[in-house]
Amino acid sequence: MGLRRRVRERAPAWVVLVAALTVVASLITGCSASAGTETAPSTVTGQYTGTDTESGLAWIARSELPPEAVDTLDEISAGPPYRYDRDGVTFENREGLLPEQEAGYYQEFTVVTPGSSDRGARRIIWGLQDELYYTDDHYQSFERIAP
Repeated sequence: MGLRRRVRERAPAWVVLVAALTVVASLITGCSASAGTETAPSTVTGQYTGTDTESGLAWIARSELPPEAVDTLDEISAGPPYRYDRDGVTFENREGLLPEQEAGYYQEFTVVTPGSSDRGARRIIWGLQDELYYTDDHYQSFERIAP
């Protein structure tokens, strides 16, 4: 009976620990404690699934990008000067695959393509409201990069 009593005395601490871990896990994954409700995407890239309602494009997490694209994102964040002279120039969206914006709204940046003798086909497009898009086929298709 002494062991049972000790377990009962420790049970509240165990419950508090489980509750705390649940809260931490919810914060990390962006999940809500209430089951059965769908929440808007959080800043955790794994929560960006399906299609971006603004652009109609599929989401891609930063962790799913090739390492060279992550390097390019870091270069964009750092600002000029950029590695390639065409980086930071206006992307005109001639293909019409990105949301329509005024001229000069989008800028393009090279994503190094290993084995390519030129800039290759991969690009990141940055919009003035900090939205980012990735293409690996020279503007034939895009994915929206999750924040």
